[in-house]
Amino acid sequence: MKTKYINPIHSEGEFFKKVMGRKWFDLHKDIQNRFDETPEPGKPLCYRGTLDILWCSNLGKLLAFLTKPIIKGALMPYRSNHCPVDIQVYKKDNCPYLFKQRIYQLKESKHVQFTSHMSEDKPGEIMEYVGAGLGMKLTVFEKEGNLHIKSDGYFLKIGPVKIPMPSIFTPGKTYLTHINENKEKFRIRIDINHCLLGKMFIQEGSFYRVEN
Repeated sequence: MKTKYINPIHSEGEFFKKVMGRKWFDLHKDIQNRFDETPEPGKPLCYRGTLDILWCSNLGKLLAFLTKPIIKGALMPYRSNHCPVDIQVYKKDNCPYLFKQRIYQLKESKHVQFTSHMSEDKPGEIMEYVGAGLGMKLTVFEKEGNLHIKSDGYFLKIGPVKIPMPSIFTPGKTYLTHINENKEKFRIRIDINHCLLGKMFIQEGSFYRVEN
């Protein structure tokens, strides 16, 4: 039995407007315009930047290495204060998902590529899948004109069935902040905090749009 996808996601902005309602218009206008851009198949939206902070705790590093064969770069077992990153947001023909690919250019010519996809499995509910059926439900909200995205529970999808995962068996709650710097530039911070083990991962850096 295949999962029925009700609404394909054309852009993050299209969905965020739906779930945020009037609060969408409290976001900085640059953020609205940025997320309103819609990638076409074969024409991805491309961003380039540098992470000033790429950090993991010792336990986070261990977890990332253990899960790397399954979910690749979803958890990064590295530390750096200067890590170039390229991001592509793209669509595929006849596919309801919105994909996001990240390429981390670590030292010693080591590159890590990680791709996730977003899906609206139910009306008004957006899920991000990071690999091997592992996903998380996302909530979005505005604060001081910036965009905030939080995980609201992890699950393991096996066929059409989603099995909720207890918090203790997950990497931790994910919290992403998209902070506008100017029309061309924005800052992203990602924190992952475990309910018992504390802070596990941090990524923070500035990005800008580039032409493909």
